[in-house]
Amino acid sequence: MTTVTLPTVTPPPDSRGDADRRWPLPGRYTVASGRSLVELTAWYGPLPTLRRRVALAGASLTVPDRSTEAESGTASDAALADTFAETVPGPSSGTGLPSFRFEFGGRDLTASLVSERVDEAYGRLQVTGDLEVNGVAFPVLLKLRVVERTDDRLLVVGRARLPYRLLRRATGFGLPWRRPATRLRLLVAAEFA
Repeated sequence: MTTVTLPTVTPPPDSRGDADRRWPLPGRYTVASGRSLVELTAWYGPLPTLRRRVALAGASLTVPDRSTEAESGTASDAALADTFAETVPGPSSGTGLPSFRFEFGGRDLTASLVSERVDEAYGRLQVTGDLEVNGVAFPVLLKLRVVERTDDRLLVVGRARLPYRLLRRATGFGLPWRRPATRLRLLVAAEFA
C-alpha cells in the first residue's frame, strides 16, 4: 500500500478563514440586472388570488468594516466621558451588521425596503425594516435564507408576510377590487456581488 501526500493550498491573502465567513468582505454590493426575482402574491385565506412579478429597481448590501467601527466607537465613547462629568448614554455605533436596501418598481408595487436591524442565526437572516409605500413607512420582517456566500458574493432567498388590511389603511396601497386579499407575501431572491 502506498501513501499519497497531497499538497496544501494556502488561501489568497485577501481571503478570510472559514471561522469568519458570515458576510462578504467589507464594502458595498449591488444586484446585477437579471440576477434577482421578486414576486408579490395576494392570499385570501388559503387561496392565492393574485401572483405577479415585481421589478427590482435596485438593491444594495453594505457590509461595514468591523475593526474600524470598533475603534471609532471606543474613541467616541472616551471623548464623551471626558466631555461630560455625569454619565450620559453615548450614541450607539451600531452592531457592525450589514444593512440592506431594496427598491421595487412596477405597476403592482412601487416601494422601498430599508433595513433597520439585521439578526443572524443558523444561516438565516431576519431583516427588520420599513417598507415605504406612498411616503409612509410600514414595519416589515423579511426572513432571508443564505443560499451561498463567498468573499465577494452573497445569494439570499426570503419572504415577508404583510397583513393586507393594515397595509392598505396605513399606506393607501390597494389591489384591484376583483382581487380580495387578507395577506400579501413578498418573495425576494437576490445575488449581491
